[in-house]
This record gives sequence, C-alpha cells and structure tokens, in this order.
Amino acid sequence: MSVTHAIDRLDWPGIEAQLNEEGCVVLPGVLDDGLIAELLSLSGAWEETRRDVIEELRKHFYERLVPTANHWNAVRDVADRFPATLGEWMAHVRGVSDDSSPPIFKRLRVDEHEALHQYGERAHAFPLQLVAVLNEPGKDFSGGEFVMTEQRPRMQSRPIVLPLRRGDLGVIAVAHRPHKGAKGYYRVSLKHAISRVRSGERIGIELFLDDAP
Repeated sequence: MSVTHAIDRLDWPGIEAQLNEEGCVVLPGVLDDGLIAELLSLSGAWEETRRDVIEELRKHFYERLVPTANHWNAVRDVADRFPATLGEWMAHVRGVSDDSSPPIFKRLRVDEHEALHQYGERAHAFPLQLVAVLNEPGKDFSGGEFVMTEQRPRMQSRPIVLPLRRGDLGVIAVAHRPHKGAKGYYRVSLKHAISRVRSGERIGIELFLDDAP
C-alpha cells in the first residue's frame, strides 16, 4: 500500500478529535517496511532527496491537518489561516523562512537523550508536526521513550508518554494548542523530549510541515 493510501484510510475525524482533546495522537503502522528502509537511506543525503518520500509525507499530512490548524487559530481568535495546500503555504513563506529547522533525523546512542523542548519560537510555524521511530523499541534499543509535558495555567504539568513502535507516526502540537475550559478557550503549552537510551541505538525522525525548501 502506498503512503498516500495509508494516509487516506486513516480515521481523520477521530484524529482531529483527539488532537483537539490531547494535542497528540499515534497513527499505528502508517510506515511500512519499504518506506522505513527508504527513509533510513536518506539520512546521509537529505538535501539531494528531500523532494521525494519526505515531501510526499509532508504534502499529504499538511493537507489533512490544515483543518485542525485553522480550527485552533479560529478558537484562539487568531486571524491568520493556513492555505489548503502545502504548495500555497511554501509560496507564502519562501524567502521569509528563518531556516532554523532542526535536523530531521534523530540518532541517539547509549546514555544519550533529548531534553524537553518546543519549537514555538520558529517563524511561520505550522502548529503540528510528525514524529516517528524507524527501528524497534525493545529489540534495537531500550529506553528512548517519547515523552511530552502539558502545562495549563495555574496547574501542575501533566506528563504524557507517546507509545511509538516501529512504523507508527505520531502527530503532536509543536508548542501550543487551545483547550476549552469553563470560561472558553485558553492556550496550553506543550514540550517534548526523548528519555535516555539504555541500550542500542534509537533512530527517529521529527518532521515539520512548514519547512520551506
């Protein structure tokens, strides 16, 4: 099955509902063995190959997630709206992107981790991003869990573990999302991290949907 068909077959109303409720969702088995192998082969030649499989993922997920992104802006009274297609968005940000996107591929070896962070300071940030693990937890590495924290006003941080397996894709809020409380919507801040790898090597990706070529 092509990645396009795999994306189209997903329960998008359910995905949008969970993103609105939690700010993150796991999409099981979207990446098949062939696609994972292709992604792994790109890690040393990103600039030459980015318009192929990576761009296909970005294009189709952008188009599916843009209704959620625009809904989030609407309920927060943000006037800006994202266009319907990635091509239109790239035309808008081309030449004004801050070129500060972090590396796509994340390789963590024994005792390495990624500290809590968020990317909300990036100019022209689309509010959602993709994350994935390209090898198998418990077999190729141990530890390396993908964790998030959610901070609501006047409340303690809430920890979240995103249970990613090889082939799963996670969709997460880049930095902020709206939450509906008793007095209307307010902004929730989210950060994410990868816990210490205890053995082996963890290979993953973080893919932004607003990274202009």
